[in-house]
Amino acid sequence: MPEGRTPLEAEIRRLIAAAGPMPLAEYMRLCLTHPQYGYYINRDPLGAGGDFVTSPEISQMFGELIGLWMASVWRQMGAPENVRVIELGPGRGTLMHDALRAARVMPGFREALVLHLVEISPALQTVQQRRLASLDVPILWHGALADVPSGPSILVANEFIDALPVHQAVKQADGWHERVVDVEADGHLCIGAAREPLPHFEASMPRALRGAPEGAIYEWRADDIALELGRRMRDEGAALIIDYGHAHFGLGDTLQAVVGHSFTDPLRAPGKADLTAHVDFEALAQCAESMGARIHGPVRQRDLFLRLGIEQRAAMLKAKAPREKAADIESALSRLIADGARGMGELFKAIAIAAPRLGALPGFETTP
Repeated sequence: MPEGRTPLEAEIRRLIAAAGPMPLAEYMRLCLTHPQYGYYINRDPLGAGGDFVTSPEISQMFGELIGLWMASVWRQMGAPENVRVIELGPGRGTLMHDALRAARVMPGFREALVLHLVEISPALQTVQQRRLASLDVPILWHGALADVPSGPSILVANEFIDALPVHQAVKQADGWHERVVDVEADGHLCIGAAREPLPHFEASMPRALRGAPEGAIYEWRADDIALELGRRMRDEGAALIIDYGHAHFGLGDTLQAVVGHSFTDPLRAPGKADLTAHVDFEALAQCAESMGARIHGPVRQRDLFLRLGIEQRAAMLKAKAPREKAADIESALSRLIADGARGMGELFKAIAIAAPRLGALPGFETTP
């Protein structure tokens, strides 16, 4: 293997040599979930010593408010005696640990639930087992949402959809061509366009984006997760999805790679960087709604947590904390609800997918 290449890069080059240029979505899938060399398979990428920090790691308030949201939704569901609490991509288990600790205030909720964690990383599953052992609730792990038994469900997914593989197409004179990963003449990996256009592709695009200029890039994800969420929640459940992305259909390349809390080239060191792309919340909503579920939002993360009472919770925590800790709480609050183009409160959105009979959900009451 040439010096500097990762084992996964060697595998990707072998696949390209055998079958031709690789769709960008397949490259992303291999980078993140290859069974031997995938980024998420063998590491804990979270925290100061990892590559990125998620909202639950910033402050306990994030998980606590989601726990109260889940408990309130359970009551709206009629307080079923057996409810599946599902988390997609649980990370270190921090969100669910804080959520179920806070949910103790709702009598009967913890006794009614079985926790189902959808996790593909053996390394992170080990961390979750240690982190959640003290909760004293039944916990089951699954490799996919489809493996979770059906029935009354409350689902949470924070920064999960953004890591699902994204397809891209670029508009050229003769139509839309899928973007692919190939090997340049100088031997470097590169992103190019498939030779032949995608047949009838523009007719399948959102109407507002048709007629885009040459050079425009359109991203989309497979519909399977959104359809499964809509199917599961339409009769007896609710799902809360929080992620970064855009509320309406749009054009542009949002693929990014992060290593050590800094951006890097997505083609550099495959398998060693976190690859993500913005979530298209309008596409997610349309797919889930097509299965009969009701859509709430999307709303900004800032708006959701202000409605759920994050300022009041921060004030309670600060009142009991020493001065230096109170400053940390205030800093975390500001970070979670910061507005502006790059603020977490603005960039991150929340959407709920639920059974129509549940009516308005906490944090979404003022949305149409």
